[in-house]
Amino acid sequence: MTTPAQTTPMALHDAARTFGAAPALADGDVRLDWTQLLAAVQRTARALIARGVQSGDRVAMWAPNTHHWVVAALAAHYAGAALVPLNTRYVADEAADVLSRVDAKALFIAGSFLGRDRLAELRTAAPELAIPTIVVIPVEPGGETTTDPAVLNWPDLAVIAETVPVEDAEKRAAAVDAGDISDILFTSGTTGRSKGTLVAHRQALSVVRAWAECTTLNSDDRYLVVSPFFHNFGYKAGILACLVTGATIIPQATFDVPQTMRLVGQEKITVLPGPPTIYQTILDFPDRASHDLTTLRVAVTGAATVPVVLVERMRSELEFAVVITGYGLSEAAGFGTMCRADDDAETIATTCGRPIAGFELKLSEAGEVLLRGPNVMLGYLDDPKSTAETIDAEGWLHTGDIGTLDERGYLRITDRLKDMYISGGFNVYPAEIEQALARLDGVAESAVVGVPDTRMGEVGKAYVVRKAGSSLTEDQVLAHATTVLANFKVPRFVEFRDQLPYSAAGKVLKRQLREEKS
Repeated sequence: MTTPAQTTPMALHDAARTFGAAPALADGDVRLDWTQLLAAVQRTARALIARGVQSGDRVAMWAPNTHHWVVAALAAHYAGAALVPLNTRYVADEAADVLSRVDAKALFIAGSFLGRDRLAELRTAAPELAIPTIVVIPVEPGGETTTDPAVLNWPDLAVIAETVPVEDAEKRAAAVDAGDISDILFTSGTTGRSKGTLVAHRQALSVVRAWAECTTLNSDDRYLVVSPFFHNFGYKAGILACLVTGATIIPQATFDVPQTMRLVGQEKITVLPGPPTIYQTILDFPDRASHDLTTLRVAVTGAATVPVVLVERMRSELEFAVVITGYGLSEAAGFGTMCRADDDAETIATTCGRPIAGFELKLSEAGEVLLRGPNVMLGYLDDPKSTAETIDAEGWLHTGDIGTLDERGYLRITDRLKDMYISGGFNVYPAEIEQALARLDGVAESAVVGVPDTRMGEVGKAYVVRKAGSSLTEDQVLAHATTVLANFKVPRFVEFRDQLPYSAAGKVLKRQLREEKS
């Protein structure tokens, strides 16, 4: 039996050989088969090499889901670099922090999009940040070009690529090792500063193949990737899952329910993963009957509470043949456990399934979920102390989540040690928000907790104690938070208190705040 490719460049060559003229990528008018995708990736990789990108360098992506992201990300790997995806909701300060910490040698950045000029924001926030190669990706009409001579436009890459022979790029790709870093995804730390998780090529492909097997993904599938590419769910369970199975990648830049339903009909979409809110919104959409959703086959969800009735309605009304939930974290290469296609609705809604991809799973005496196996991250970027605190001497990854295991070995998450909550599918760490609020004049102390929200799953509520004599208002708190935090981190509610509840050990009793009726 042939060993499957252990690096994404070799997986791409395998896909081109195996699937050839079958559709690989469909984004509006752009249609590429697997042979054409390989050529496009090679062209962009040649341009990166021409610009001085070396094996082991870091290439960052700060853009929404388009075909450019797919090509550029795979090209970064092809040139031997590690991929660093940036959350599109980051404010410039957050992006600049990550870019400087990874010492990015190239950055693919969205042109004008949804009223934002990210490059201008970045230069204002961090004028000292020097990135040798910046490429502007066209995302919407009018935002596709820059006249800045120090910045490249996407079409420029084809010209630059001509200076590097294809053979040179192929040698670079062949030299990529299974143990080389494929990606560095940043996850907000409970200390308030984000941490970069280091994952190798062999790990990324291993977890993705296990995910694809559980979801029954295959080369006949047409996969609408609504989950953002900067997230493991969009990049690994999206782009890389299609790469190893031959399924067609169909990116959607922004989630819009009518557009999603139109795309399902137009593109004959069979696979539509996402947070529960996506399916709930589609089910409740008043004009749903006018859209052809009959091709839908596979749904993969999680990252929030999933009602049993939602799974039942997805199967009966949307006629999904496969509905699966799972659990994962960046420190485990994005994955961990999954339900199986033949599990009942109760199991799918109330558990996260059982381990995949060679993971071992056990609970500590305190009930913390521990994972071990070949796909636990290599460590945190430049942070051996946090790495040692997270992965113990026996190799167990301490997830910070509390759970239970049933007699089948299925996991159920019941609480979070780290007070993290999930808003619209995004992890939010209160410590990061509390640090941001501490910098606002008038704030003596604050505590942030997640509270239930019908649409987002959970949203933030900030309990704030004013400094003596301060007349700080809710609007001022929210305005400050909006300027220094990505939108999904900004609290939706602010409540002022004379004091916060503390334990005898001097810790804020967040559980008490969460349980209050207010």
